[in-house]
Amino acid sequence: MRFKDVTRFALPALLGIGLVAPAGAGPVAAAAFVEAYPGTAAAMRAAGAPYAGWAATGRRFLTFDPRGDGLAVEVLGDLATADRIAVLVPGVGSTLRDFDRGLGGVAHRAPAGQARQVYAEARRIDPDARVAVLAWLGYDPPDGVLGAAGATSARRGATALRDLLRALAAHRPAATITLIGHSYGSLVVGLAAAQDPARVTDVVTLGGIGVGVDRADALGGTRRVWAAEADTDWIRRVPQLRVPGLGHGRRPGDPAFGARPLPAAGVAGHDGYLVSGSPTLTAVAAVLLTGVSVGGSQ
Repeated sequence: MRFKDVTRFALPALLGIGLVAPAGAGPVAAAAFVEAYPGTAAAMRAAGAPYAGWAATGRRFLTFDPRGDGLAVEVLGDLATADRIAVLVPGVGSTLRDFDRGLGGVAHRAPAGQARQVYAEARRIDPDARVAVLAWLGYDPPDGVLGAAGATSARRGATALRDLLRALAAHRPAATITLIGHSYGSLVVGLAAAQDPARVTDVVTLGGIGVGVDRADALGGTRRVWAAEADTDWIRRVPQLRVPGLGHGRRPGDPAFGARPLPAAGVAGHDGYLVSGSPTLTAVAAVLLTGVSVGGSQ
């Protein structure tokens, strides 16, 4: 069957279950649960390389949309049985094109790779844990620093993420959910958590630009808020301000914010939090598994 024929038959079905948005739509949340996997695999095969190769190796996606900068939500682990779920949200410049290879071709900047590291570390700590980690590129992040100064993309992303949280709560009501936001992704997870406090037990920010409030306890609920901010992270030089349309207030890594600190010794720059061997990676996996960081913070 020719590519255009595959697309002609697959697209209506994908539109019907919400995996591909109609033209002009905003961010896409997962409209289905694990039953979405066959539909996304068909769409990936129809899209050709490299996405067909992802499907061929058995990778599982709740959402896939190759148009524009693209959208993807990959699942690591068995989401149908998981009682510990993490959702990893990337920041500025993230696109489907770099989902696997990383921004600028740097592997440790890839959302898919970062999610694999968190999943592998959690399984290393507790091989019997029923864990799932989602690499969530379910929104269109800003393309650069100027766009990141505003919250428009984050608000749209938070709405899509909130829909996913509701789907997870419906299918896995007893599971704990940890949101992990890197850089601008911290704003997305903060805004989403504020809208759905009961569905999130932990919010983790890595080099976070902000979470929409200036104090951890302002996020509401009984959730724990964690932050890692390396000494070498350039995010420290970003002014902490908030005026209409500009800035995101106090960074979660600022001690005055009141987040529970995560270790970041030896982390290089803004993108090294989830590399193999990083103390932050081990701490994030521990939070996912137990709600307690390495070192005993609760």
